[in-house]
Amino acid sequence: MSEETLPQEEKEKILVFQFSDALSEYQELELEGDIPLYELLDSEFILLFVDPKQYRVWIWQGNNVTTRMKFISAKIAPSIRDRYGIAFKISSVDEGNETKGFKTMIGLEEEVDYSEAQTGPTYEGTDEDLELFESLSREKILLLLEKAGVPEGYERKMVIVKNKIYGYKEYDRIYLDSVIKEKQLFPLKEDVEDGPYLAENYIPRMLFSYSNVVLTELLKKRDDQNN
Repeated sequence: MSEETLPQEEKEKILVFQFSDALSEYQELELEGDIPLYELLDSEFILLFVDPKQYRVWIWQGNNVTTRMKFISAKIAPSIRDRYGIAFKISSVDEGNETKGFKTMIGLEEEVDYSEAQTGPTYEGTDEDLELFESLSREKILLLLEKAGVPEGYERKMVIVKNKIYGYKEYDRIYLDSVIKEKQLFPLKEDVEDGPYLAENYIPRMLFSYSNVVLTELLKKRDDQNN
């Protein structure tokens, strides 16, 4: 069966690899049934999770693994990542210091409903809750932008979501001798003056879902296309 004919749930299925110290390589695990991913965690293991749905690769390191194992497993992780998407972000987490995103992926915490987060208040008014709300919203926006892509010859400069406008930037980051393309959204509320705004030299592009505008991008023709 080709990848094009695979059911959507198979394409988005999380894959798990275990690092073998003897072979100095990752080996894919064949999971039986609906075993919870958190039951795979073991202090003697280094596990790599590929999450196609969220464009993430997680490296989980147990407390009893050696420094050598951590170094080699992290160095070869991009070779696993590249099989599924070079844009996948690689993150490492240590046993006992797992992030919320990782816990959600393995089933220890409930997944955030982003559609509700975009339509109503999801915090109680504290600065900490507001920061978390904004962080999750931007992560979701970046995932939508990743799926939408950019027309050839153009670059994304700004993104408008409801009444918020963000600048958009891509930059290369070196990770274990590999170049990873990082994407960043940052607020522009202090850089945009009040009043009418004419987006001169920009081309707007709207992303729709169920006949509703999810976000609007402002694209600009690349400098190398103007010559």
